[in-house]
Parts: sequence; C-alpha cells; structure tokens
Amino acid sequence: MKRKTFTAVTSQQVAQLAGVSQSAVSRTFTPGASISPATREKVLKAARELGYRPNAIARSLNTARSRIIGVVISYFDNQFYPQVLEALAQKLDTLNYHLLLFVGDREGNVDRIFDQIMQYRVDGIVLASVTLSLDLSEECLAAGIPVVLFNRSEESGMASSVNSNNEAAARQIAEFLLAAGHQRFAYVGGVADSSVNLARQRGYLAALQEQGVEDVRVVNGNYDAHQTARAAYALFSASPAPDAIFVANDHMAVIVMDVARYEFGLRIPEDVSIIGYDDIGPSGWASYALTSASQPVEAMVAATVDLLLKQIDSGTIEPEQVIVPGRLVVRHSARRPHRGTIDAEGNYVFQTQEDK
Repeated sequence: MKRKTFTAVTSQQVAQLAGVSQSAVSRTFTPGASISPATREKVLKAARELGYRPNAIARSLNTARSRIIGVVISYFDNQFYPQVLEALAQKLDTLNYHLLLFVGDREGNVDRIFDQIMQYRVDGIVLASVTLSLDLSEECLAAGIPVVLFNRSEESGMASSVNSNNEAAARQIAEFLLAAGHQRFAYVGGVADSSVNLARQRGYLAALQEQGVEDVRVVNGNYDAHQTARAAYALFSASPAPDAIFVANDHMAVIVMDVARYEFGLRIPEDVSIIGYDDIGPSGWASYALTSASQPVEAMVAATVDLLLKQIDSGTIEPEQVIVPGRLVVRHSARRPHRGTIDAEGNYVFQTQEDK
C-alpha cells in the first residue's frame, strides 16, 4: 500500500480558523506564555480540527533552544541507572524539557558518540556512568553547552558533577563491619580506574587502616556479572576466606551473595557479611535483604537538573561539584553491631558517633 502524504498545517491556518493572531497561536503552544483561557481554548479547538501540531524543530531554530537534554548511559545491567533515567525524564518533562538517550560503550568513554550528540543541538548533556575527555570538556565549554556528570567526576573540574558522598559512605561501611567484630576484610571493586570506584575503595581501606587493618583483599568485578562471579570465586576459595566484604555496587553484591550461598554453601551473615552500594530494588527483596549505602536518586536528579537549567538560563557555565548525602540502610546481609543501628522512617540505618 502506498504511504499517504499530508500537507502540513501551518500556524497561520490555525489563526485564521480561530479568528486570532498568529502570535496567539504561538503563545498557546509555548509553556508559561501569557494568554487568556478563552483565546487558548479557541486556538486548541482550531488546532484539533485541522490536525495541527507545532513543529519543535522549527521552533528550536527560531529560539536557538531545542529544549532537549542529551543523556548518555552505558550500564543498564545495574538497575540504579534505569531508575535514574526514569526520574530524570519525569523531572525534565515537568519543566517542558525532553530527554534524548544515547547508549555509550561499556568502557565508559563518551568520545565515540560525542558528534552524534552535538548534531541534535542539545541544550545540555548528562553523563551517567560515563566520562568525557579533557578535549571534549573544553569543546562543550567553548560551545556554551553545560555538562553534568552523574555518579562520576573528572579531575579537570571543567564539568559539573553530582555524586553521593562515596568516600564517606565507604568509611561508614568499614566502621559498621569493624563494630560487628569482623576480622578478615575484602573489597570487590568495579572498573579499577573509575572515579566512583576509586573513592569507595579509598574510603573503605583508609578507615580499616586507621584501625590497624592492613591486610585487605582487593579484587575487581568491572561491573560485569561473569567477572564478578570469578572475583567472588577467588575470594571464597582462599584460606581463610574473608568474613566481611564490601562490594562497590548492589548489582555485583547480589552476584557475590549468590556465589557464597550456592557455590560455597556459606551462610549470610553468619559466615560472611556482604554490603553493597546504591540501595537498588533487589536490595530490599527478602531473598537478598542486602545492607547497602543508599544513593538518593530523587535528590541527585533534582540537583542535576538544577545545575543544568541554571547554566542554560544564565548562559554562563560555571562548573559546580555537588555532593548529596546518603545513608547506610541496614538489612540482613551483614552482622549488626551492638550499637549504632537506629530506626529511621521505617528503615534501619547505621549511625556513627560523628553522625549523632
């Protein structure tokens, strides 16, 4: 069957049918524009009759604003990022911005798809689980396009970033495990050189070392299911095996739990305590009940959008680094200390002396 062709309806035709000016049609379809309810209803009625839809591309050429935010994510295995994507899309929609998704590679470098992003005349860019090279950071700065790194950071400071307090949270995890009387510690990291992994590993090891614990097994799962399982095998095959493990995110932590239980017959938390990071959905499932450092998605998304819109509206890019505090949500995958666990709004959380 031959595809039907339609003649585009113009705003001028809508104005003629509604008996209003063309600018009234424009204001009707511009969120926040001043127009009387009666005029707006006449325009909408005429638009429905004619099948008119405003041309967003044409409007972006006139206003030099696309109202599109490019979002790059590369790690959908981790349920944290689909949750972030949904919250980000909903937040932008309330502000009449639209999210355009790009999928990066597993190495976490966005340079390969940067040209594609720029072709869409995006007003801003959010990079989640990926990073931007120094050259491209400079190019975005020169082009006046704000960039916010979500759950990542970069050394140059040329892009804004929003993170949870990775290092402080990792220290708190170490304090929790020490307070519960553990003796043999391990860390299962993500990608060894990622900013988030480095911060979590640094905080965990530093807190243990301050208490005289120097011998900590460090392996990397590279945020990959198969590599994480191999790393867990290596830990539990050792003699003696660790009795306390901090895993850099929940996606890998539940894999470590499965290997411990089903491949080595270990009891959690009686034989080994396991703590994750992110507090994603499966962490709260009864089958895992994973103690985890939470990342407050809604607050992090709100901070990200605030940074973007402030720089878009002002036309000035002044990078800011925002840290959003989380909390250690205590469930049943790790032995609890005798002190420090409190009930907060229906969740058990760990509170150190410094937090009180």
